[in-house]
Amino acid sequence: MLEHVKAVLFDLDGTLVDSMWMWKDIDIEYLGQYGYELPRELQKDIEGMSFSETAVYFKERFHLPKNLEEIKADWIRMAKEKYAHQVPMKPGALSFLKYLKHHGIRSGIATSNSRELLNAVTVSLKLDRYIDCFMTSCEAGAGKPAPDIYLKVAARLGVSPEECLVFEDTPAGIQAGINAGIRVCAVEDQYVGEQKGTICRLADYYIHDFGQVLDGTYRDLKADSRQLAAGHQPCGRAALGS
Repeated sequence: MLEHVKAVLFDLDGTLVDSMWMWKDIDIEYLGQYGYELPRELQKDIEGMSFSETAVYFKERFHLPKNLEEIKADWIRMAKEKYAHQVPMKPGALSFLKYLKHHGIRSGIATSNSRELLNAVTVSLKLDRYIDCFMTSCEAGAGKPAPDIYLKVAARLGVSPEECLVFEDTPAGIQAGINAGIRVCAVEDQYVGEQKGTICRLADYYIHDFGQVLDGTYRDLKADSRQLAAGHQPCGRAALGS
């Protein structure tokens, strides 16, 4: 998977850090203030949107009386303490970041989250020891699945899209990587479980934890597809460097 890779680009929430658990509770609490129940498909509807785009969606769909900056400020206030103290890295992520640093492979974070919450978790987990570039979709000018953020992070790192590898957990994020011309490894996250079929159809690789990248036990999804097309049962394994 890492052969010829000069830069690895990470989505943040649900990919590099385990943070999606808090957003359902925040959305329930926030919408409850205005007399709304949490719609079942809300997370899927806002998937990939930038922080500002999500605020526009909430204001228009739920007719919120506050302006966009007030809505975003409310979310930051409700989430910042958790990002600063309760959000851990996903399994195997720290070892993988150390591996990239040791082997001179550059890295960047491309997140739909706010700069304030990105900064909070960066300080908490000391991500700046390993990550070379941090960017939000608001700063890039478009949310996912637009390719803008991945193209701009790659450019800042001084590498071409073909020399990058993206890690993502949602269909919209995976599509953003594809639209940027970058191979994508999907990272399992329980909060997008219902979309696993779509994720596996889109991505090039699939992992449960980042240790699988290094020990070679990740799924090579394109190889699986080729084996199925040939009438063979896929083994779902690939050697490091393939």
